[in-house]
Amino acid sequence: MLNRVTTPQNLDERFRDAVSALRSPESRRDPGDPVRDGSTLTGARTRELFDAQLTARHLDLAARWLRSFNEGFTTTGSSGHEGNAAVAAALRGDDPAFLHHRSAAFYCVRAADRAGTTGSDPGRRLEDAARDVLRGVVASVRDPATGGRDKLFGNPELHLLPAISTPGGHLPRAAGLARSLSRAGTAPWPADAIVVASFGDAGASGPAAAAALEMAGRAGAEGKPVPLLLICEDNGPDATDPDGWPAVLLRGRPGLRYSFADGCDLAATHDAAVEAAGFVRAERRPAVLRLATVHLLGQAGDPEPAPEDPRDPLIGTARLLVEAGLLGPDDVITRYDEVGWQVRKAAEEVLGEPKLASIGEIVASLAPRRPLRVAHAVAEAAERAAGPGAAARAQVFGGQLPEHAGPLTLAQTLNAGLTEALAADPTLLVFGPGVTGGGPHGVTTGLRERGGDRVLDTPPDVTTVLGLALGAGTAGLIPVPEITGLAALHTATEQLRIEAAGMSLLSSGSYRNPMVLRVPGLAQPLGLGGHLANDNSVAMLRDIPGIVVAVPARAADAAPMLRTCLAAAAVDGTVSVFLEPVALYQTRDLYQQGDSEWTAAYPEPSGWAGEHVPIGRARIYGLGTAQDLTIVTYGNGVRMSLRVAAQLAADGYGSRVVDLRWLSPLPVADLVREASVTGRVLIVDETRRSGGVGEGVLAALVDGAFVGSVRRVAAADAPVPLGPAAEQVLVGEDAITQGAHALLAR
Repeated sequence: MLNRVTTPQNLDERFRDAVSALRSPESRRDPGDPVRDGSTLTGARTRELFDAQLTARHLDLAARWLRSFNEGFTTTGSSGHEGNAAVAAALRGDDPAFLHHRSAAFYCVRAADRAGTTGSDPGRRLEDAARDVLRGVVASVRDPATGGRDKLFGNPELHLLPAISTPGGHLPRAAGLARSLSRAGTAPWPADAIVVASFGDAGASGPAAAAALEMAGRAGAEGKPVPLLLICEDNGPDATDPDGWPAVLLRGRPGLRYSFADGCDLAATHDAAVEAAGFVRAERRPAVLRLATVHLLGQAGDPEPAPEDPRDPLIGTARLLVEAGLLGPDDVITRYDEVGWQVRKAAEEVLGEPKLASIGEIVASLAPRRPLRVAHAVAEAAERAAGPGAAARAQVFGGQLPEHAGPLTLAQTLNAGLTEALAADPTLLVFGPGVTGGGPHGVTTGLRERGGDRVLDTPPDVTTVLGLALGAGTAGLIPVPEITGLAALHTATEQLRIEAAGMSLLSSGSYRNPMVLRVPGLAQPLGLGGHLANDNSVAMLRDIPGIVVAVPARAADAAPMLRTCLAAAAVDGTVSVFLEPVALYQTRDLYQQGDSEWTAAYPEPSGWAGEHVPIGRARIYGLGTAQDLTIVTYGNGVRMSLRVAAQLAADGYGSRVVDLRWLSPLPVADLVREASVTGRVLIVDETRRSGGVGEGVLAALVDGAFVGSVRRVAAADAPVPLGPAAEQVLVGEDAITQGAHALLAR
């Protein structure tokens, strides 16, 4: 394979030598004519795009100059990919775009073409664009994308959304946004906008790209609107081969139009991009355009250049201009040096700009929490449901209101809560594999009839489900996706960690991802279904900064907690994982058969505000004197702990059972207070001993200066086996009883 990575000095010399060898023609074209016969690109537009390409090249050189004295913090460059300037020119400025990390030329064109900027010509706007890109390089707080938190090509004023995941990881979000544009959200894009996402050949074979291509292709084949244009900038060894391996991956997919162009030929790229964008805009169907590009500059420590001269898009555009008689070789080199001077000047200007200086500044846009506004939103929803929305509410329930149905199980309460939400909020979507038929556990039964096309089925692939949720949230909708279980979530943790939770942080709050992700999970009796159906690990969720993890253990908490998560999504853009204990979905009894103590009446709207459950607040149960022992638990552990506590009360010991309800953030204040009352704490944790929730509880007690005795009962560090053997791994009432007596004996 030819090594095409070179050094800045070598690249500069090659450009000058190649341009100097060009010869001007005897006749010249008019700037308004095509720069080449048969092309849609005019000479005047070619000169404008060339300026953007030159700016992008010098941004790479400036980044390396800054890095040489430790003032620049990223050097991954766009050299060799400057052909994407023509893609930007083929689009509208209000087309939302997700740009990968070699998109400086695209960014510069979008900035230079920006309408409505007073007192600024395209040249000045190019200087402003260079300054903004370099602000990201030096981690300035004035960086329009992340505010100094990372280096991304994003800018809300230019409708450039940050692509913040690994190669191709942003494509499911882009496909989800394209599917959601036709719905009435709050997104700032016109009805005929198209979604654009660029990615490198490294991401073309990844699972995220596969999911995005299938989502878009399937919807396109079914005639659903998916105005999505994917740009694969291929700088691999087969880049120039129209039939190479990336073509095999991308071409011939049902519902997806494919085209190819030489990304080092500005006119060819422009023609192909105009055609592809026009198709997507007119047909509202997805397309992928593969561009043959080249990787010209690597990072520090990359190999020395190969002796063979690689393709260079700047030389290609210079040749176009010289052969059209629009610029002479000396003019090209003069303009190259002028742009270089402007970019170096911008680099010097941003050096002294302030940087993030405290943890408070860093996390300011991570996950805003406004609990009073959330509580107010719940109260307003209650007023609407009891007042002007009462007739519509009665209609959606078919005249059979849930508060008149008697005590409900956890599953029935969730079903009623989702129905309420669909009726109250026209921007809410409920989707997932099989949800129109009730989902894997029947929780969504009947929602399709009540919510219409806002309740929809998706493929079972969790990457696809979360991609649709991410796109819907970006479009201003409130997505409530459901996946099959915790085990499925492990394969898509990146989407939650980086795409969902990171979007607000890395866009300085300009974009957000409201979402309530429903996950049936935790273990069932006798290990029904084996370790995949009984995945009891939530460590990956608690490790994601900014998200909320809710675990309703019983019907009395299910609806209030769901309302809280939905209100937080609408008010603050909160990303919530609503973890529902599968074993408790249909449970009715607590202490003895037939007591129905685990069911609860569904509250009328007049009671919603009074039963509001703020994020991070626990529920406390007192049994007996409630002075001898504090049991801290959640999920399935709540029911088991209450049963054990009742037996302890019969033996003369009083217990406090603390249902955490929220695993992230933990209800630390409630936890420390209730632990201090008794001085003895038993942690009942149904996740694994290593990396489980119990470790977080222990740390909270230590940080809260708790003085007393602590004991932990947790699941073993092993997958949950099938059948009765599961009892050897999972927490049971016997283990809780033994742990309680061991503490009480101290």
